[in-house]
This record gives sequence, C-alpha cells and structure tokens, in this order.
Amino acid sequence: MMSFVLPMVFMVVIFYFLLIRPQQKKAKEHKALLNNLKKGDRIITSGGILGTIVNIDDQIVHVEIADKVRIEMGRPYIAGFAPKKSG
Repeated sequence: MMSFVLPMVFMVVIFYFLLIRPQQKKAKEHKALLNNLKKGDRIITSGGILGTIVNIDDQIVHVEIADKVRIEMGRPYIAGFAPKKSG
C-alpha cells in the first residue's frame, strides 16, 4: 500500500509546484495590473491591439487605437502595458 501512496503524493507535489502555483501567481499579477490601470496608460490587448486608455469604468475600457478611432473592450482582455510610442 505504501508503495502506491508515496509516488502519488510525490506526483501531487510536483504538479503543485510546476503547474498550479505558477498559474496562481500569474493570475494574481494580472489582477493587480487590471486594478492599477488609469487614463492615459498605453496598453496591449490579448488580441494584440495597441492603444491608449481614454476612459475606464468598472468593466469597460475605452481605448484609442488611432487618431479619432476608439473601441470599447472588457477590462479582463487587457494583457499588459505596451511600450511608449516612439517619435
């Protein structure tokens, strides 16, 4: 019986440290990013669109992706901060 339980416990520990823990850390960092967004931040969406936040609500973000071109998107679909515009 012990020869079966010990490898199973070892596998659970390995899965925790290789899969579950890093995913939880990444989710926590993404939540912190979404909570710290503000007007004027340059962002990149999960679809790869770059833009600048012009207005932000609880769940909706208004992003300007070109001169006078604005889109509305859900807040969770922001992947991160984009590099500043050059030039």
